[in-house]
Amino acid sequence: MTILRRFFSSLSRVTVLVAVALTGLATGCSKPSGTGTAATPSIELLNVSYDPTRELYKDINTAFAKHYLAEHGTEVAIKQSHAASGSQSRAVIDGLEADVVTLATWPDVEAIAKAGLVKADWQHRFDNASIPYHSVVVFVVRKGNPKANAD
Repeated sequence: MTILRRFFSSLSRVTVLVAVALTGLATGCSKPSGTGTAATPSIELLNVSYDPTRELYKDINTAFAKHYLAEHGTEVAIKQSHAASGSQSRAVIDGLEADVVTLATWPDVEAIAKAGLVKADWQHRFDNASIPYHSVVVFVVRKGNPKANAD
């Protein structure tokens, strides 16, 4: 995981914060590496995340694989699994062999920690309570706000 942290150290602050999710929430359920042939990467990882992060991690995973190959001469293939955050949490608890887990809400990560798959102190391992990014919730109402709800 140190390699992942070094890779992200040169990227923008937002990307680094996203990387905290990659590096800080790893479940430690790594699968054995492959054969290392040109057709089969030497390392294969599964990044289990929630739906809205699909495109973000596609780009981050690709950048990391290029960096790791250049630095170590070893190919890395990162597969992605995306679904609702709670569903992903339950899948990991039930045995989905995730190498990296990046979920949307505290209770989903905490459930994995309580199952013994993430260190109990996960929330205190990084700045900002290990929350790498925040989402803004926007409510859209019809023109004129007919129910007179507060903005």
